[in-house]
Amino acid sequence: MGFNHLNQRQSAAFALLFGAILISTSSVWVKLADLAPTVSGFYRMAIGSGLLLIICVMTGRQLWHSGAYTVKLFLAAAFFAVDLWLWHRSIIFVGPGLATVLGNFQVFFMTLFGVLFLSERVGWRFLSGLGLAFMGLFLLVGVDWSNFDADYQTGVIYGLLTALAYTGFMLVMRQLQGMKSTLSPMSNLGLVSLMCAAILALLAFFEGESFVIHDNQTLFSMLSLGVFCQVLGWVVITRSMPLLATSLVGLILLLQPALSMLWDVVFFSRPTSMLDILGFLAVMVGIYVASIRRKKPIRMNS
Repeated sequence: MGFNHLNQRQSAAFALLFGAILISTSSVWVKLADLAPTVSGFYRMAIGSGLLLIICVMTGRQLWHSGAYTVKLFLAAAFFAVDLWLWHRSIIFVGPGLATVLGNFQVFFMTLFGVLFLSERVGWRFLSGLGLAFMGLFLLVGVDWSNFDADYQTGVIYGLLTALAYTGFMLVMRQLQGMKSTLSPMSNLGLVSLMCAAILALLAFFEGESFVIHDNQTLFSMLSLGVFCQVLGWVVITRSMPLLATSLVGLILLLQPALSMLWDVVFFSRPTSMLDILGFLAVMVGIYVASIRRKKPIRMNS
């Protein structure tokens, strides 16, 4: 019995690792696609929602709850649409690695919300993590801030605002999942993704962007983003997390921004100094230290 339980946990850890690797590539596919940021977000959500809803129908999962519940799903979708609108632009301006690292600052925004509105307390562990993370952020972008061009500075700001928008999405989804009567996590994400796709399509239309996919690289990038990142990676991660300790989940999921930074260096030749490496390590350690006190894991998908 104990041996089987050990094997189950090992399998869950490897599955979680696989999911983190899959999701770490999401910013790479956005960068490789020859599409406007809003349009690539639309395709990600459209492809992902189609697959998720098909799975829900085939497995008999409920897709309707109530009008009030649908309003909350739409609110989550609106936050998610803002998240992708900002994050995809941050990727273009500062690269996949830094944009993903900045997005993971949602750990601190979530805690700040808890302190301000839910009377939660923070301890030395969180404060230490916060200090480390912001010291690392300063090493990454603060030292040479005045030397960066306007697009790069905008990309950094967009990355941090991405974390804020994702916090809104997570708070709404946590409220929905905490209700006595709720849809399954897959149904929730499928419906939110569909609504998010509709919002992004409307935004792209008003921005005058084209939805035409001109080449095979862009087509493959969008399919990979929708199938591997939005669906497969998410399903693998959500099934693995309940079987593992929160601290281990947080540590493994930190591979997502770490690998995103690695892909940025390997595939896009991101200039990386020793100061960048020290800053990145400080941010990663800070996020981990701050997040292991929480019952919820850090950023899973963006």
